[in-house]
Amino acid sequence: MTIRYIRVNPVSNLFAPPVRAYGNVAIVGTVAPPATPPADILTVGDLAVFTDPSEARRRAPGALGAAVAMAFAQSPGPNQVTAVCVDRTTPDWQAGLDALGTRDVQIVALADVPLDTTSATGAISRLVDHVISVSQTGADGKERIGVAMLDRDATDPTIVAGGLASDRMVYVAHKSDEDAAAAVAGTIAGYQPHVSMLLKQVNIDSGPFSAAEIDQINGSEAFGTGPAGQGVNWLVDLALIPGGAVHLGEGYTGNPGGGKKFIDIVRTIDSVSFLLKAQLIKSVGNVRISRTGLRALVARMEAVLEPLMRDGVIGGFQITMPILNLLDKPPATLSASELGQINDAQAQRVVQVLAQIDYEGAIHRLDVTLQFE
Repeated sequence: MTIRYIRVNPVSNLFAPPVRAYGNVAIVGTVAPPATPPADILTVGDLAVFTDPSEARRRAPGALGAAVAMAFAQSPGPNQVTAVCVDRTTPDWQAGLDALGTRDVQIVALADVPLDTTSATGAISRLVDHVISVSQTGADGKERIGVAMLDRDATDPTIVAGGLASDRMVYVAHKSDEDAAAAVAGTIAGYQPHVSMLLKQVNIDSGPFSAAEIDQINGSEAFGTGPAGQGVNWLVDLALIPGGAVHLGEGYTGNPGGGKKFIDIVRTIDSVSFLLKAQLIKSVGNVRISRTGLRALVARMEAVLEPLMRDGVIGGFQITMPILNLLDKPPATLSASELGQINDAQAQRVVQVLAQIDYEGAIHRLDVTLQFE
């Protein structure tokens, strides 16, 4: 037997945290079967994941298939769209949305359902309740936003009130005969969460709003002030952008006064929260409440946040761990209260951490003063 003075037994136990998708769309809608329906046509209660718009039109003819195809028509757009079929005569929107509760989707819309006084108390209100409920009480990574359109030519933003005013909703005004909600949902899906949705192209045929109509939708703005916002976005074709394409006129959430005014803020919080949870899950039950253990915990959080800072997703961050600060002090200098805090943390096995993140939003208004002399 060969004598080896140094013996190494390599063991691989690498941990790769899961990555959360950010652009999976789900659409709930109705199907209108043709005279000779395909054998695999979607029926009430069916759920299918599509990656091909033509296949969606074939298996879900009608409002649902058209909405799925519209989402795929965006560039960039989603990689997959989950479709849920509900009854055409008396749609059970709640049942359709409930079917999505455990699905890996981040953006939800209803096929060809405009927000009016009827849907405000029915279909759209259920969509709002769904995205809020699943985001707050659902499983990790299931956080999501909803997208809804106003009636064609509607410019009154006051319909987004009460329970409809949520920062997890995106409302869009339009002048189109197509499904604007599906189009905007597909557009949002094509961009990473931290990207502002302002002036992103939407592939849809939509007429222009007048300046007065946009002022009614958005609210008045003045030189030196930020975006106004009343919870409704709009589609616009700007003369300053060549090509005559339709763009999203703003990136507001459905509750711009609630602290999360823009869509990218909500989506980025969801994304960063999941990344931190996925990185830290291996610490639970393994890392000790000691100087060494808590420093390793901080390092794991930094492993998530530093790449985001390098990529320009966040501007900076600061991690504060009160117990670690106490453990770093010389034991002889600790007061009775500080020793009690350490003992409580070790006995209860709970560590509190504050991660402060600087999120640098994109420019939404640019005021330029031209001075001629």
